[in-house]
Amino acid sequence: MLEAYSRCWAEIDIKAIAHNVQEIQKLVGETKIMGIVKANAYGHGDVQCAKALKECGVDFFGVSSIDEALNLRNAGIDDNVLILGYTPEEHFHYLHEQNIIQSLVSLDYAKTLNEYAMTQNVQIRAHCKVDTGMCRTGIIYRDQSKNMDSILEEYQLSNIHVEGIFSHFPVSDELDKDSKEFTLHQIELFKEVLQQLEQHGINPGIRHIQNSYGILNYGDLGFDYCRPGLLYMGVTSDDSVEIESNPDFIPILSLYANVSLVKWIEPGQSVSYGRHFIAQKPTKVATMSIGYADGLPRLVSNKNLEVLVHGIRCPLIGNICMDQCMIDVTAVDDVKQGDVVCIVGQQGKEKVTIDEISRKAQTINNETLSCITSRVPRMEKRQ
Repeated sequence: MLEAYSRCWAEIDIKAIAHNVQEIQKLVGETKIMGIVKANAYGHGDVQCAKALKECGVDFFGVSSIDEALNLRNAGIDDNVLILGYTPEEHFHYLHEQNIIQSLVSLDYAKTLNEYAMTQNVQIRAHCKVDTGMCRTGIIYRDQSKNMDSILEEYQLSNIHVEGIFSHFPVSDELDKDSKEFTLHQIELFKEVLQQLEQHGINPGIRHIQNSYGILNYGDLGFDYCRPGLLYMGVTSDDSVEIESNPDFIPILSLYANVSLVKWIEPGQSVSYGRHFIAQKPTKVATMSIGYADGLPRLVSNKNLEVLVHGIRCPLIGNICMDQCMIDVTAVDDVKQGDVVCIVGQQGKEKVTIDEISRKAQTINNETLSCITSRVPRMEKRQ
């Protein structure tokens, strides 16, 4: 029987990352991997995931913000780090001090960054972001508005070294005709930008456009890097979404909690806030030490989410509390305080997945994993 680490904890199978990277590489050929470790590597631990990816030959990392980039630097990761989001002006100095690459969210932003770099007499590394359809950040380049002059202007700024260019797919996970046409047209637009840069005698630098579903559904597009996030963690956003490939991923995260109390309740007795569960027969109830403040969504309360106790599926009952929740363990013999409950992972012959939680919470695995909070220790899986 697995012994407890804490009241609740996550175990990360670091060794499985190498297997997942190999599965990604099969899909993208010679395209290199930029490991996306933003949001604490989607809740898996940014530093430990980055170090495992480095061992697999990954030499480029993507983060959301300057603090995430600095976290990697402070952990001794000196490889290329690209900030995919916005950095405030007061933090511009970190970019050149720590050799961090900034994405250019707009031409005006690039000009502001260039003015700062001129005053400091430094060169700041950057990637040009092109908006081919996401409508989030970057210079718009679409059929309705092709702002090529603005893209050229970014490359010509005196103190910004634009050493790469990228875009992003909003519907690469959808295989209906309209979505596929939209994504394929994004690729055409991106290639058009690259061709125009080259016609102006400008080397576009590192080219990347594929997110996780762009990898799964569009294979090797011939660009320099791809940007997997969840894939090297062994999961997709939604298990029910059809994909064009058949990778053999291994989920690297398991989630556990302790049983803190076991009791019998009689018919008519209720469980938890709101009294949404009322026992219809004598019921053995176990309290486990995890709640919505740990990242188990309150939205899955009373939706028959199952966890594993002694390898047997047991349903959650009543509303999930901030720090605790209750499960019906009537079908399990010898449950006692201190027993380990498996919320995500395998116990005995049974398995429960993060996707089961996400489906009942009506969200995607990206959000469910990212919401596992910092008070849940991330431990390396015991082999």
